[in-house]
Parts: sequence; C-alpha cells; structure tokens
Amino acid sequence: MSEKKKPITILMADDDPDDRFMTKEAFKEAMLINDLRFVEDGEELLEYLYHRGRYSDPESAPRPGLILLDLNMPRKDGREALSEIKADQDLRRIPIVILTTSKAEEDIVRTYDLGSNSYITKPVSFESLVTIMKALSKYWLEIVLL
Repeated sequence: MSEKKKPITILMADDDPDDRFMTKEAFKEAMLINDLRFVEDGEELLEYLYHRGRYSDPESAPRPGLILLDLNMPRKDGREALSEIKADQDLRRIPIVILTTSKAEEDIVRTYDLGSNSYITKPVSFESLVTIMKALSKYWLEIVLL
C-alpha cells in the first residue's frame, strides 16, 4: 500500500523573467500540482530561506522541499548561494538542482563539489523543458524520500 505524499514547495532562483515564465508554464503542461515559487537572485534566495525582509513570515515563505538554482544571476550568483546554503546545518538538507545555461565542465564539477544534488542544462525548446520537469517530478517527488 503506497502512501500519498504531500506536495512540496519548489523554489526557483532565476533572474530571467522568461525562464521563470517558461518554467511556470512547463509545470502546468506537466500537470505538476506543487507550489512553485520564484526569487530573482542569490540574495533574495537567502532572504527567503532565512525569513528576512519581505519573507519574514514563515507562512508566506514555506520551507522548500527542492530548490531549482540558476548559476548566473546578479548580486549573488548561484555558486555563492549554493555554498552558503550547503554550509548551513539547517538548510544543507534541502536538495538543490542546478538548472542553468552553462555547460562548462568547471561549473559542473564545482557545483557538485559544493553539494548540489543534480546539474541540468536548460533546454532550448519548451517541449524539452516540459520533459525535464516531468522527469524532475518523477525522480524528486515520487521516487526519492525527502
């Protein structure tokens, strides 16, 4: 008898409004019911996770069960944010999937060294993004125990 899992909050950190929009649409197309929230850079990501500033109310900024993290963002990039999150005793258990345009081997190696859980290069087409979101959902939300 399988137990139905409660949908988790997914937090995406990405500065590109088109990428955020496409991800939101891909979630709809993939029929994912998870609460998908967005922040625009590493600084805002940490404000959200530490409940600072406009995210000070934990009810309006629930702890994510999964973070989708872009690497190249202003103010604080994804590498810096990843390093800070994985250095924090309380936050380090949140799975972080890198979702970025970079295919640089040094980025892949460095983010795994910093503790990322997966590395995905952003696809060019919407259909490919939907496929990736379905695969992420299957793996992170159905197979893996969080």
